[in-house]
Amino acid sequence: MTGGPVAPSILLVAVEDQGAPGFAARLALARAEDPREAARRTDVALRVVAVTLAWLVLLALLLGWGLTGPAGAERQVAALVAVVLPFVAAVIATKNGYVWLGGAYVVLTLVMVLPALGIAGLG
Repeated sequence: MTGGPVAPSILLVAVEDQGAPGFAARLALARAEDPREAARRTDVALRVVAVTLAWLVLLALLLGWGLTGPAGAERQVAALVAVVLPFVAAVIATKNGYVWLGGAYVVLTLVMVLPALGIAGLG
């Protein structure tokens, strides 16, 4: 090793040398340019909204029916609906690439476990 100063080196890199964008970037670009993407987003949103509305209406009807009449299987069905339908919405959203929406419905599913146990009379 010599004791002299070291000259700084400059590395010139062309855009072509940096490599192609990653798979995720190409997939996102392909999805953004796909003319069917808007229709797919609308379809997923409508399915998730339909499941959510069915969940709200069925749960309210089953709880009302179970609380006003004699104790039957309505409460167990209401407890099942309280947990299963948010999970169905999570599966629909996640399967179609909406991970954050699916995650929100998974959290809702987990939050509904304790009320479902109370509805069924197990808690």
